[in-house]
Amino acid sequence: MTVENAGDSGADASSSSDSRPIVYDLAPNCTLDEVAEGNDYHAVVNGVVDYGVFVDISDVVSGLVHESNLDRSYDVGDRLVVRLDEIRDNGDVSFSVADIESYRTETVDHEPTITAITDLETGESVTIEGEVAQIKQTGGPTVFRIVDQSGIVACAAFEDAGVRAYPEVALDDVVRVTGTVEEHDDAAQIEVDGVDRLSGDAEAEARERIDTALTERAAPHAVDPFVEWPAFEPIHEELEEVARLLRRTVLEGRPIRVRHHADGDGMCAALPVQLALERFIERTHGDDGASRHLFKRLPSKAPFYEMEDVTRDLNFALEGRSRHGQKLPLLLMLDNGSTEEDVPAYRNLAHYDVPIAVVDHHHPDPEAVDPLLDAHVNPYLHGEDYRITTGMMCVELARMIDPSVTEELRHVPAVAGLSDRSKAEVMDEFVALAEREGYSRADLGAIGEALDYAAHWLRYSDGQSLVNDVLDVDCDDPARHEELVAFLSERAERDVDRQLDAVEPHVEHERLANDAHLYRIDLDRFAHRFTYPAPGKTTGQLHDRKVQETGDSVITIGYGPDFAVLRSDGVRLDIPQMVAELNEEVVGGGVSGGGHLVVGSIKFVKGMREEVIDSLVEKMADAAIDDDLSSTASIDD
Repeated sequence: MTVENAGDSGADASSSSDSRPIVYDLAPNCTLDEVAEGNDYHAVVNGVVDYGVFVDISDVVSGLVHESNLDRSYDVGDRLVVRLDEIRDNGDVSFSVADIESYRTETVDHEPTITAITDLETGESVTIEGEVAQIKQTGGPTVFRIVDQSGIVACAAFEDAGVRAYPEVALDDVVRVTGTVEEHDDAAQIEVDGVDRLSGDAEAEARERIDTALTERAAPHAVDPFVEWPAFEPIHEELEEVARLLRRTVLEGRPIRVRHHADGDGMCAALPVQLALERFIERTHGDDGASRHLFKRLPSKAPFYEMEDVTRDLNFALEGRSRHGQKLPLLLMLDNGSTEEDVPAYRNLAHYDVPIAVVDHHHPDPEAVDPLLDAHVNPYLHGEDYRITTGMMCVELARMIDPSVTEELRHVPAVAGLSDRSKAEVMDEFVALAEREGYSRADLGAIGEALDYAAHWLRYSDGQSLVNDVLDVDCDDPARHEELVAFLSERAERDVDRQLDAVEPHVEHERLANDAHLYRIDLDRFAHRFTYPAPGKTTGQLHDRKVQETGDSVITIGYGPDFAVLRSDGVRLDIPQMVAELNEEVVGGGVSGGGHLVVGSIKFVKGMREEVIDSLVEKMADAAIDDDLSSTASIDD
């Protein structure tokens, strides 16, 4: 409230010693909540009748000055000072002409009652304040999705059919919206009367209020891990921060895009997180279809974020912003994303300030990737290794996001561990946990094989309903789950046997200087291509067979024209380090790749294959033998 003028006297109206009566000048949108009986107001005549005149003291507050209270005749548009005599229960207001000669004027700004989004009731006229999370132009109204400290709501503003209403309002602006609450598609929606952008102190106060509340609401649920595991404790703490980030992203109305490795462990990581996030999205947005627009999961065939994938993702995100007025998404990388090979894709996203979080168990390059990430969870960063699989981590992450998924996920860590051949000391506990839910160890292995088989044929599709049924997560038909797993795992076993029968006669064997067995197979010439199992899986299955046959230290190399897949048991390798050395030593080889320490893949230029592989074998021959070190993971590219 501020002083406007000094009325008749011309004296300094701002003087604290000015004792003259106050006449209030109301802002146009002031309501009855901002007036009081007995106060004097500047008014304008809006109608003349036989029994008096009607006056406006704001665009919203009007009333009658009865003829008995008039001091003279008035015409429409005349200005006068009136006293508010009575506000009746029905909202009618009566005035009289104020009998004052000298006064001071104070202006009254409209201070609406702000309604929290979760308190909206159908039929009410309300004012809300919040941040703009989405601006979608339809063939009719412009729909703004507004986030406040309590929730999110759609606000429909109509300018003209297909015409953008309030074009000055942009994503992330803080606005004050007035309108009437209606019901649309079983959810509250505000039919907009007005939208004002806030600035200055009002904007800052609103942002602080919303930020404080969202930070509190985003807090992850406190859940105890399925099994006690000291090695997992520091990782558990970091997963809490990722859960906080993902929950905050949902509360802000920002989409989430998940990329995961297309294998058993990758799916055991992605499906629980998807289930938890979709439930949290539906509950937060009060819309059964919200998750379709705010969540997308896609597999990645390569064990890193390829430029092809990031280009598709970025194009999809930019189209979503253009067509649907969405914010650019948060990218969540699962069972992938920790290596230097991911850096070019991340740098591409950096041009658009896309936030990125990674949960992975491949050997990381933190100096390369961490400056580009908002969160990075990896057991290697805590002195652990890939025996802690991404699926094990993401089951706990999902429970922190939404603990209602807990009962559906008790078997998933065991499937993830068996799929990636984890030798973690708690594997027996994970298997026992699954057995109490009715899954035998054989069942768990079959589920992992079925997931791998389905992932191979799905290629770049998420295959959500199919893989949910295979993993028995969010599956409403147990019989179908059992039939699918039996069918797919049997087909996988048949195809693996057929592939190994084809390659076995062509496997080359030699004993290295460190006494390790080396097996080589030219997959381009002697394996079935473009079918299951892929080169990585073929090499892994051949390797497992040779380990069983020899009971000794074994290295297996499956190679093609420009790639090689590596497996090792009982040999102390560091494949990422070997790749870095090969890239420097084999001039013109174009060597790249990585993976785990003893499981990985490399690429090179076709014409340098012999030099690259020969140099690789020399390094393997110099590696130390360690009978306790075994390959525990799988790469299916």
